[in-house]
Amino acid sequence: MFALSGLAIFGMALGLLVVLVLLSGVRYIPNDRVGVIEKRWSLAGSVKSGFIALGGEAGYQPNLLRGGLHYLLPIQYRVHKTGLVTIPQGKIGYVFARDGQALSATQTLAGTASSSQFQDVRQFLTNGGQRGPQRQILREGTYAINLAQFLVVTEGKLFYVTLSREEDGVFRQMAQTIAERGGFTPVIIKGADDMIGVVTVHDGRSLAQGQIIAPICGDDPSDLRTYHNNFQDPEAFLAAAGSRGRQLQVLCEGTYNINRLFATIEMIPKTVVEVGNVGVVVSYTGLDGSDLSGVEYKHGELVKKGERGVWSEPLLPGKYAFNTFAGKVINVPTTNFILKWTKGEVGSHRFDENLSEVSLITKDAFEPSLPLSVVVHIDYRKAPLVVQRFGDVKRLVEQTLDPMVAAYFKNIGQTRTLIQLIQERSVIQAISSEEMKARFTHYNLELEEVLIGTPAAGANDKHIATILEQLRSRQIAEEQIETYGRQEKASAKERELREAMARADRQKQLTESEVAITIEANQGRAAYERSVQAAAQMRTMAEAQAMEMRTLGEADAARVRVMGEAQADKVARVGMAEAVAIEEQVRAYGGPKFQVTQNVMKNFTDAIAQSKVDVVPKIVMGGSGTGGNGANGSVMETLLALLLSDKLGDSGSATLGDAAKSRTPELEAMRTRIRSELLCSPKAAAGTNGTSATLPKS
Repeated sequence: MFALSGLAIFGMALGLLVVLVLLSGVRYIPNDRVGVIEKRWSLAGSVKSGFIALGGEAGYQPNLLRGGLHYLLPIQYRVHKTGLVTIPQGKIGYVFARDGQALSATQTLAGTASSSQFQDVRQFLTNGGQRGPQRQILREGTYAINLAQFLVVTEGKLFYVTLSREEDGVFRQMAQTIAERGGFTPVIIKGADDMIGVVTVHDGRSLAQGQIIAPICGDDPSDLRTYHNNFQDPEAFLAAAGSRGRQLQVLCEGTYNINRLFATIEMIPKTVVEVGNVGVVVSYTGLDGSDLSGVEYKHGELVKKGERGVWSEPLLPGKYAFNTFAGKVINVPTTNFILKWTKGEVGSHRFDENLSEVSLITKDAFEPSLPLSVVVHIDYRKAPLVVQRFGDVKRLVEQTLDPMVAAYFKNIGQTRTLIQLIQERSVIQAISSEEMKARFTHYNLELEEVLIGTPAAGANDKHIATILEQLRSRQIAEEQIETYGRQEKASAKERELREAMARADRQKQLTESEVAITIEANQGRAAYERSVQAAAQMRTMAEAQAMEMRTLGEADAARVRVMGEAQADKVARVGMAEAVAIEEQVRAYGGPKFQVTQNVMKNFTDAIAQSKVDVVPKIVMGGSGTGGNGANGSVMETLLALLLSDKLGDSGSATLGDAAKSRTPELEAMRTRIRSELLCSPKAAAGTNGTSATLPKS
């Protein structure tokens, strides 16, 4: 019983142990990690070659455990949990393979064996993948990579399964090298920088003998097998037979994802040919071309564009992505530039910075120094000839033009004295300009003008200053003579001027008097004209007034005449009317005596009224009479009778009778007409009724 119970306990313990062992084989892999399987033992034995066990041998297995639960025998397998490989945005990751085929003797990087981005170890190894640093790079993203086979180097982090401390140091050194090359970021060339990238490839076949720059290859986009797209596809570059070394092809503006272990980039500025210049290209690479300079040109060869040598066609003004490691561009000015043989004066091109004045020896043994300026022009089509012949313009100036110009003017100086050299400067300048044009043309240059300065005393000649001083004194004396003569003339002219000024002053008064006389004459003529006009006006006005008076007189005379005639006619009519009336009254009242009595009585009455005499006297005188005509009348009647008798007597009737007898027929006719008019008028009719008849007033 006891034995059975012990066996049972042992069995239970053994079963529990088995269960624990089985349970220990369960592996959990998080989804953000992977499991690298290491097989501790296998019936197939250990790996015979390589590092990864592709046939189930003991060692690191090619497959990975992804997220989830997995069961592996706890004693046979070991699982290394590693993180997923993440490449940040805008960064590049580099891969190092621990297992694979060995690199060839000419290889620097391992070629690409699969397109699985290193996530399938079996495919990588079976397709001929090579160990070591890989040409293929990892772009942005997250990858499940077996870090026992591959080591991934990113900026700031290494992804790998540690095998030894020595290996860790190698990988960190590799990461540092990549960082120094800026390899964790793409190559970015900005347009504002005006830079280009010169590429140096570290893999591929070697350059041919004599070549220093790898030629352009694989630049045809239609051939995808060889089109490496600006060194971003190393396999295509090598398929196009690309060579290692510095490349002729350059990178312009843009972003390029280039493996810096495969190729490194260095930035250089673009080549600028300014306006007024051309760029003569001296190419260090290319095929050997045929000479284009012609038979007469014996100073070198000119080749076509792209061939090795001096290009026959220069670069016109502009900006070029020129690889200065494959050649150089020599700027040649095409505008006029001045070369100054004057110490301390340098032109903008600095071709004459080593030039100084030309030392001369004159005919009279003086040693002056002569400053010069030469205006030169280079035809842009002949610029390659100049470069091929002299190397550059500065060398042309210093090694050819300087000795030629100096020798020419030394010869000129020996034929003239110092005085002639100074006085004939313009003539020498004109002659030298013409004679030196042919010499400059021989060097493919165009001479525009030669300008000669004033000779100065040289370092070894102290007498030039004395000669010049004597010349100046002589010239001053001559100028003084001329000055004195001119001053004498000036004095005479001054005297004439003063006389003229005096005459001018008097002339001013004379002119003023003449002007005053003229003004007075003009004023007199104006006054005369005004008086003539006034006289004419007065005469006209007098004539008008006379005519007016004459007209008025004639009118008044006519009016007076008419009025006189009318008045006369009126008077005549009134008189005749009165005469007729008197006659009628006389006839009506008993004759002319009665009329006289009536008139006397009227006048008497008017006199009494005007004198205010009492009609009835205060004393009445009475009496009786016997005889006479008014014995029974009043005193008034008596008085009237006396008056009438005294005034008239007997002559009254005779007078009236005589008047009647003296009437003419015309008067009688008028008398008859008036009488008829009076008799027809209402007043006349009234007179016939006992009132006195009177003629109407006119």
